[in-house]
Amino acid sequence: MSARMHTSPHPASTGRSGVRLPWWALALPTLAFITLLTLILNPSEAHAATAEPAITQLFERIQQLIMR
Repeated sequence: MSARMHTSPHPASTGRSGVRLPWWALALPTLAFITLLTLILNPSEAHAATAEPAITQLFERIQQLIMR
């Protein structure tokens, strides 16, 4: 018994998909990229990078208390 071949009622794909992205799907990654690039080019604007992390301060305080 031979198998029937199913044909598609739609024409062959032209290479263009019908999926449309919302505006923010391109805007948010672009904004993030520009922000990170700006921080790399001008690191003096990255104020948080120069601050000492709170966890390090906590460990130093614990070490000082233990050493007494």
